Amino acid sequence: MPNGADIPFYLPVGNECRLFELAFRHRLPLLLKGPTGCGKTRFVAHMAAKLQLGLHTVSCHDDLTAADLTGRYLLKGGDTVWTDGPLTTSVRGGGVCYLDEVVEARKDVTVVLHPLTDDRRLLPLDRTGELLQAPDDFMLVVSYNPGYQNVLKQLKPSTRQRFVAVEFDFPPPEVEIKVVAAESGLDADRVQSLVMLAGRLRAMKGHDLEEGVSTRLLVYCATLVAAGLPLREAVQAAMIEPLTDDADVKKGLDEVVLAVFG
Repeated sequence: MPNGADIPFYLPVGNECRLFELAFRHRLPLLLKGPTGCGKTRFVAHMAAKLQLGLHTVSCHDDLTAADLTGRYLLKGGDTVWTDGPLTTSVRGGGVCYLDEVVEARKDVTVVLHPLTDDRRLLPLDRTGELLQAPDDFMLVVSYNPGYQNVLKQLKPSTRQRFVAVEFDFPPPEVEIKVVAAESGLDADRVQSLVMLAGRLRAMKGHDLEEGVSTRLLVYCATLVAAGLPLREAVQAAMIEPLTDDADVKKGLDEVVLAVFG
């Protein structure tokens, strides 16, 4: 069993850890929904280490195809050799395959996933003629950010209903303070004011901002402060500039910072 130092730090907010364990033990695929930077990827890494499972993480993007996941023939030393992709590697050897922001991938990806997300748990490899049966210790986990969804990029109901799903959000302040303090090394008293500011900025989402301050950005900001950067400079670099390029919006955010810190 890994010791505490081997398991990525994660503080549960609800029953997500228990749900992950049950999904794994009963061979159920898992869908994580939530905003960018709220802890979904860290959660998966934490649970994979806790359950002593290998982890293959794929950051999905517009050009990601099914072949990128399953594998392809490549030239090696003058020979054409089949090379497994991360999904095939996970199915062959077991462990967790985590597809982050799965809706960003091309549509043929979901077609490949369907046989893996029902009782068949199969991965057909058309190019090699193989039909792989996923072992008991294989688990498929995918995530996406519903806030970014539009008509062209969304999971079809027929795909969503193949997964057990859990919704993530930013942690409540008392939990977020502990997370940011643990990750950055900044004392909890100073972290508290940063978390308060993040709450104010998140309230502007949908008005002046497309997205609120993520927990990830909070950790970055606190890390800079712990390293000696003045508070206002750290806030500007890690909590204002990453959110917008609009000068008027930045001015509005600066006013919120001034209201919190004086």
